[in-house]
Amino acid sequence: MVTQSDRRQYGTPFAARGRFVISREFMRSFQFVTVDVFTELHFGGNPLAVFPDAEGLSDSEMQSLAAELNLSETTFVLPPADGSNTARVRIFNRSAEMPFAGHPNVGTAWILASLGRAKGPRLCFEEAAGLVEVRIDEGRVTIDAPKPLSLGPEMSPELFASCVGLSPQDVLVSSHRPVCASVGFPFVIGEVSLDALARAAPDSGQFREVSRDYKATQPHALSLYLYVRQGDRLRARMFSPLAGTIEDPATGSAASALAALILGLSGSSERHFDMLQGQEMGRPSQLFLSAVRTENGIRASVGGRCVPMLRGEVCLPEPEEQAGYSLLGFPQ
Repeated sequence: MVTQSDRRQYGTPFAARGRFVISREFMRSFQFVTVDVFTELHFGGNPLAVFPDAEGLSDSEMQSLAAELNLSETTFVLPPADGSNTARVRIFNRSAEMPFAGHPNVGTAWILASLGRAKGPRLCFEEAAGLVEVRIDEGRVTIDAPKPLSLGPEMSPELFASCVGLSPQDVLVSSHRPVCASVGFPFVIGEVSLDALARAAPDSGQFREVSRDYKATQPHALSLYLYVRQGDRLRARMFSPLAGTIEDPATGSAASALAALILGLSGSSERHFDMLQGQEMGRPSQLFLSAVRTENGIRASVGGRCVPMLRGEVCLPEPEEQAGYSLLGFPQ
């Protein structure tokens, strides 16, 4: 039992029987929810944690919470700078903030709509990459990528294959060589055979080696997107081990870039695709993709459904209560 003597000796954050304890009256409370995104099945799709009322959290606390929850991304919803927009949304993976990502936007929009914060079927999020437009139609959430397709340098089939345990012959180059493509966040996209897609396995050491010389992405953000095309049906896998995501079950930002890339290689004005991702992980995800040529370049969108999973609460000490104490709770 914690005594008044303990409080007098150690202050509000105090050590009791070797544990760091802070009285709840000095704690801040933040609610969060999780959803499985790009699926209609529980335990499918890509899990996402959303803090719908994140005002009061510092940058470092957001990053620490994303690492603590250990999902591919966590979002934090803040009041918008422009009142005509729905919210400001910040996206963090386990190690860094992201300017844009697909499934975090789809899941966040679904959560805010379920909380009654959507003013009609359209939402608009302020993000580091720009404004993200969102549409909700009969339970399907569709987002427009914030930027037109941009292409960076190619990566040799040899380097691309080496990062995922394949041979250069497994990389198909009749349509394009592996290339950095982005509609808000960059991915190196390469086409492979169906057999190679199943065999691919990321090599973190090789990712690290390749990232030293391949400068199109930040070293910790080198992400490879492998795909198979069968007409207008696509299958894909995404690996980003340096960012803490060994494999991602659904990657809307990469899928959007791929749809835009395929359209750019064709003579068409518009294309639509159905995509399956996450099958190899046991978390099948279904993504609906569109790409269209505009006067401002090729724009892409991605949509899907969500399943609610968990609700919880995070309790954090007030900054002044935590200051001056070691991780064990003893005064420094």
